[in-house]
Amino acid sequence: MNTTSPGHPLIAELPDLLPAEHIVRINTPKEDIGSTRSYEWNGWTFRVPPGVFTPGATSRMVHERLLDGRIAVRGLVYAAMGVGLGVEAVAAGVAGAAKVHALDVHAPSVECAAEHFAEFVAAGGELVPGVGDLFDPVPDGERLDVVTFNPPAVSQRVSDDPDVVRNVCEGAVIVTRFFDQLVERDLLAEGGRVYVALSNTADLKAIVSHAVHIGLSPALEHRHDWEDGVVTHVFRFTRAVTA
Repeated sequence: MNTTSPGHPLIAELPDLLPAEHIVRINTPKEDIGSTRSYEWNGWTFRVPPGVFTPGATSRMVHERLLDGRIAVRGLVYAAMGVGLGVEAVAAGVAGAAKVHALDVHAPSVECAAEHFAEFVAAGGELVPGVGDLFDPVPDGERLDVVTFNPPAVSQRVSDDPDVVRNVCEGAVIVTRFFDQLVERDLLAEGGRVYVALSNTADLKAIVSHAVHIGLSPALEHRHDWEDGVVTHVFRFTRAVTA
């Protein structure tokens, strides 16, 4: 990972990583992820099987923007990275995405997302389920207009449960690998946009610096201070314009 700032002005404005004990305290899971649960949003009731996390407030920032068009997907090819139970896929389908890639390393999550898409998206867009590491399920030659990711980038291990690690605390490397694959495989369509939700429980400066280093240009779409030390950012990344 590139850990030095290439000088993009946004990087200097980002908050430092929170202390480790603070990160552990506020990110230790409070739900029983081994149980079957339900999640309600926008009048829809989603089934949450064991091993799948219910979305939190940060995820809802992405869901709302997909549904209301602030993250525009109508008629476009969209990828929901870490699709979980499928709220992003449903929101994008209802918002008119032409194709939705539902991507997750966890097969039960992808299956769950596909079931919810079939249930709540009345007509129109195509769902392409994909189980695998990051963009591995996306075929060569596919071009993505819009990608969203609320990554499990918490920098401290908060549990030894592999489901918790997968959903919460893989660390910054999951995000830098995500960026690397986007660029190395040339997955972004011309004018493509990538939205990533990150807080200062992850090393924001190192992550954004890495993205800039490999040719992505960051912009800040939204910033929310939770007044407990955590500040969440929704970034938009595009391919940097070369002279």
